[in-house]
Amino acid sequence: MVTRTNDRPLVLVLAAGRGTRFRGKGHKLEQSLGADTVLERTLATVMATGLPMVVVSSAQLAPAVRRLVASRDVVVMPEHDARGRPEPLGMGHSIAAGVAATGDASGWLIVPADMPLLQPHSILAVAAALGQNPVVYAQYRGQRGHPVGFNAELFSELVGLQGDEGARRILARYPSLGLELDDPGVLMDLDTTEDLERLRSHQNSTAELDSGLGTGGGAGA
Repeated sequence: MVTRTNDRPLVLVLAAGRGTRFRGKGHKLEQSLGADTVLERTLATVMATGLPMVVVSSAQLAPAVRRLVASRDVVVMPEHDARGRPEPLGMGHSIAAGVAATGDASGWLIVPADMPLLQPHSILAVAAALGQNPVVYAQYRGQRGHPVGFNAELFSELVGLQGDEGARRILARYPSLGLELDDPGVLMDLDTTEDLERLRSHQNSTAELDSGLGTGGGAGA
């Protein structure tokens, strides 16, 4: 188990999926987004929050993850069992493995690694709200997104998760708070090549807006 003494919730970054819907060259998390890869951008966002973090990775991506994160903060999911059969790598299995490895955390924020446009302030807002609610999820214009936060009381539920459904049944069973945030990145993930182009386009348009704001178009005081 990864020992934690911090009373802040821990961010679980999920990077163990096979990404089979992505038909481009290479793994989806290794695709470029500006000067970084999708994986690098998501991890940099989480690091910027200052919250403790553990990455649940596939064996394939583990070397790339370990270049960015200390080995003690990486949980590698086995791809095959003792008989050589493929192990399930659904989101539920990844959450269960990450929570089991960090059982002394005060709570967990689930962040899929394919959400590189998520903003640090959104993660921190969900973390803050988790102190008063058992389950908190980010939303944008009424649509549920990530991160999704769970307090420590739900440990037993989380370690029992399986399959690709993630933690939906826990959200359905327990009172949850939808936290409205001004961040479309809470919804924008990467599954297909079309999603990648959408992320790149959104990033470019945001960069152009920021550049315009920085060149002095505003009214004087």
